[in-house]
Amino acid sequence: MPAKLYLIPVPLGPSDYLPVPEQVIQVVHSLDHFIVERGKTARRFLKDWKTPVPFQEMTFFELNKRTDLAELPSFLEPALKMGKSIGLMSEAGCPGVADPGAAVIEMAHAKGIEVVPLVGPSSILLALMASGFNGQCFGFEGYLPIKKGDRQRKIKQLYAQSKKEGRSQIFIETPYRNMAMLEDLLAQLPKHCRLCVAADISLPSQYIKSQTVAEWKKGELPELHKRPTVFLFLA
Repeated sequence: MPAKLYLIPVPLGPSDYLPVPEQVIQVVHSLDHFIVERGKTARRFLKDWKTPVPFQEMTFFELNKRTDLAELPSFLEPALKMGKSIGLMSEAGCPGVADPGAAVIEMAHAKGIEVVPLVGPSSILLALMASGFNGQCFGFEGYLPIKKGDRQRKIKQLYAQSKKEGRSQIFIETPYRNMAMLEDLLAQLPKHCRLCVAADISLPSQYIKSQTVAEWKKGELPELHKRPTVFLFLA
């Protein structure tokens, strides 16, 4: 059987809060080569999933912002030269979505390796599902600009697009900048605009709330510092 690149979703927090499907576990148990963001995190999930292969017999390739892209071809050599299927794991959620794994997925396609996405949690889709916003026309913007002025201009651009197309706008922020993002959204969006804040999705501390900007301004804002959060709005 030809080697494959399996895209392995992982929980958005500790494994006991939102377990991945049994099919994913079965695939993981068959693998001993993995491409991961951090070896430590990957080993923790593999331990929780009771992988039968000892860690010392596994190979881990780390793919993150410090990885030299010239190394990527070597990550796929087990599949190309040894016929070994490989698992690609993100730090949280689905590989390739707001995740550096997209680069190796693109390369796998170019080299003729079958890519197999497996079902698991995506904070982006879960947030959209829970928002009540337009699920037929939406876009994920990733991270907005860091500089305040640039970020405010981007928010206004996204609002104009949402108003014109009926498009739900989805984006994320580095957790320690969440509160600054929320403050900018409330300052730049019109009072009738609908805004959803979805933090700690799938965890016991989960917080998901959708209301107009005017309603957000009337109440107490949630504490989002260092909590993984997805922001959405719809004009």
